[in-house]
Amino acid sequence: MDNKRIVVALGRNAFGETFPEQQQNVKKAAVAIADLVEAKYQVVITHSNGPQVGMIQTAMTEFARLEPDDRTVAPMSVCGAMSEGYIGYDLQNAIREELINRGIYKTVSTIITQVRVDPFDIAFSEPSKVIGRYMSKEEADAEEEKGNYVVEEESGKFRRIIASPMPIDIYEIDAVKALLDADQVVIAAGGGGIPVLQQGSHLKGASAIIEKDYTAAKLAELVGAGTLLFLTAYDKLTIGKGTPEEKVFDTVSATDLHQYIKDGHFPAVTTFPKVDASIRFVTADKERKAVIANLEKAKEGLAGKTGTTITA
Repeated sequence: MDNKRIVVALGRNAFGETFPEQQQNVKKAAVAIADLVEAKYQVVITHSNGPQVGMIQTAMTEFARLEPDDRTVAPMSVCGAMSEGYIGYDLQNAIREELINRGIYKTVSTIITQVRVDPFDIAFSEPSKVIGRYMSKEEADAEEEKGNYVVEEESGKFRRIIASPMPIDIYEIDAVKALLDADQVVIAAGGGGIPVLQQGSHLKGASAIIEKDYTAAKLAELVGAGTLLFLTAYDKLTIGKGTPEEKVFDTVSATDLHQYIKDGHFPAVTTFPKVDASIRFVTADKERKAVIANLEKAKEGLAGKTGTTITA
């Protein structure tokens, strides 16, 4: 394990939901990453792709609808790959520019990353990730006839819902480690990585989206990182916010977090994956730590001056 090697997981607040928003927001992320590079950390970055992959899937589906004789709907694995590419493009350029402006000359690379999942993962029969545009009842029925799952989010408004399996392995991990050993900044496994099923020597894209927080923990484990850093829109992990029982954590153990999970704290869609991934990461090696901190206070979070530090 290398205490100067760190995996940084960027939440959706680092990007926004449109092309102009993303190009503007990645500048803040670039400042946070440059601060860590300046402090001599070896940095691997992974990131959310929630709005972006949904936008791509919607656009490609509409394209296929308008030209049904020539075009087919893009598989989710292809949409995930496209999101990795264009988010990585904006992010690596913003980091490169910030580093050069500080007099730091270091290559920043994006790796299109495939992540192995289990075809028998229960997630495939219990999908949980909502994606894409709203559909009418007729369109939703057509999706179900294809074998896809849909959910009625509002009366008469349906959306597709897909699996979120756990990551097992990262196929490009040797490339990530080689770039880190060459002292480069690496962006990998964006959006949780492209979920794939191993079939002999063939990797088949799965119709799924992996929760990026679990992939971040797997990435940190495989590169031998000492720290897993989640950068979010809030300063510290908090439970019971706005109530007399409100509790704000500066430091907390995995054991205590387990109890808070049992007591029903941490929203399933937002906070729980970060907390659960942090627990899995630190309990596998007592020398590791996970930190949840504000995007604009990354360096301070690592130093324990803000944010929440999670230990075994």
